[in-house]
This record gives sequence, C-alpha cells and structure tokens, in this order.
Amino acid sequence: MKIILFLVAVFVLLWLLRGSTSRRARPSEPRRPESPQPMLACAECGVHLPRDEALPGRGGVFCGEAHRAAFEKAHPDAS
Repeated sequence: MKIILFLVAVFVLLWLLRGSTSRRARPSEPRRPESPQPMLACAECGVHLPRDEALPGRGGVFCGEAHRAAFEKAHPDAS
C-alpha cells in the first residue's frame, strides 16, 4: 500500500511540474508596437520629453509646473 501511495504522489508531482514548465514555455502575446511620439524640449531647461507629458505654456512647452512658472516669471512679455 505504501508503494502505491508513493507512486501516486510521484506521478502527481511530475504532472504538476510538467504543467508549470509548459506554461512558462508558451510564447507570450506579441506586443503591439506603440506609435512613436515626437520629443519636445523644455523651454526652461532643454530636457526632452514626450509630447503627451509636456506642459504647454506661454513661450513653449515645459517639463514641469515649476519650470513653466519660472519661465513665465522671467519672460513676462513672452507670447
């Protein structure tokens, strides 16, 4: 009886190991390539960032609110 129980346990263990390795071996879904975004330079510091992350302001685009405020304070006549 012990031998049968041992063989069943070994069989179940091998079956579980086989299942986990076959899941890892499956190729994942091919990623959809994202369309490239134009990179814009911050008018204050010159750092390049994607168009979607740029903050518009008077005088150009900016990498953050602090740079937009600093530029607008330094250039009050910029349009």
